Order: sequence, then structure tokens, then C-alpha cells
Amino acid sequence: MSHLNEYLSEKRAAVLARSAAIAAGTAQAARLKASVRAEGRSGVRRLRIREHQVISDSPPDFAGYNLGPSSPELQLGVLGTCVTHIFLIQAAERKVPLESLEVEVTGVIDPRGGKPGHEATPIWPHDIGYTVHIDSPASRAEIDALFEAVERTCPILNLLRNPQSIRAEVRHTDSSAPERLAA
Repeated sequence: MSHLNEYLSEKRAAVLARSAAIAAGTAQAARLKASVRAEGRSGVRRLRIREHQVISDSPPDFAGYNLGPSSPELQLGVLGTCVTHIFLIQAAERKVPLESLEVEVTGVIDPRGGKPGHEATPIWPHDIGYTVHIDSPASRAEIDALFEAVERTCPILNLLRNPQSIRAEVRHTDSSAPERLAA
């Protein structure tokens, strides 16, 4: 048995326990929170989620030090981690053995978007796609069913595919600093 299949056994137990909690009415919604602070000369962004930290930065040609991935790259990575996790959950639930699993996510971001001659080009990530590489003794029908379940249940995939309403608020503090941004 591969180490991944050992994990799938543990994941199956966790999925069954969660399903039992849902059925018993004891499962609760989880409140999610992430905070980001811009720091230093490069404007490095420190993303904090629970006790974890991820650094996001721009490449040198955009006034950064390339200390971490950009926000659009992080978004593609988040999609990849979610698709991968949901594949694992669905494989565990369905008892589909996996020797290996890798998800590659690609997209395009074009800084010319909205500029003359490129008005129709989005300035946000677009042409997003993902490719799943699976090594498994499962049948093609089992893998196809696994894929369909992932497409239907992946939270981040569905977040990106379905329009969202996002609340926004700005809380301004006037520091009254004598320095102002140079024009």
C-alpha cells in the first residue's frame, strides 16, 4: 500500500466522522478569517491564516523583491490545493486507491488589460484551467465518477465559477504624517 493510500484510509475515517456529526446535528459552520498586512520597502504582503503565514510579493520589475508568489499566483495555487484535497476526499469516500495525485493549474494575467488596443482583455486571471495527473489501479469509470464528484463539490472551484456578493468596507485613520506619496 502506498503512503497516499494509508492517508486515504485516515481521510475516510475523518469523512465518515464528519458525516456522522452532520447527521447527528452536532456539526457547526466554521468561521474563516485571513488577514494581510503590507510591510517594508517592497510592500511585501504577509498573509496570516490561523497560525500560518504566507508571503506574497511582486517581481523586481514591479517594485518588489520576488519574496513570494503574487496574488494571482496564490489564487491559482489555492484552486490547485482545493481540487487536490477534494480528489483525496472523494477517493477516500469511494475507496478509490491512488498511487499518486498531482494537479497543475494554469492561467493568464495581462497587465495591458483595458489599455488601448486591449480593452477587451481582462486585468484579472483568466483562461484558467487545471490538469489532474492520477496514478491509480482504479477503472476509467471510477476515475470519471471521481472527477465528476470533484467538479460538483470543490468549494473553491465553485466559488470561482459562481458569482459572489462580497461586502467591502474601508476604515480610514489619518496619520497626519508630513510625508506624502511622491507623485
